[in-house]
Amino acid sequence: MDIGEIQQLCESGIIRWTDHAIKRLIKRGITRSDVIYALSNGEIIERYPDDYPYPSCLVLGVTANSRYLHVVCGIGNGELWIISVYYPAPERWADDFRMRRGL
Repeated sequence: MDIGEIQQLCESGIIRWTDHAIKRLIKRGITRSDVIYALSNGEIIERYPDDYPYPSCLVLGVTANSRYLHVVCGIGNGELWIISVYYPAPERWADDFRMRRGL
């Protein structure tokens, strides 16, 4: 899985939103277009190859409103699965939101 593959599936609209992701979007005031925009300019900062049912990764992107956004997503059965979405908390992440603090 690479960012190009994620972006291609996003561009094609081949996206599945998990119930968990939808709940987080609503709770955090994040829109689907925020997620798609962030993925379109994002970079993979962590990989989770052993996740079930599909390998996944953490993408750091920026919304159209210039807010950093983390998107946990995976690819399976030719679809992009959006698993979770959140604004990274400054106290948990380095200033560039690419590395966790304390690791």
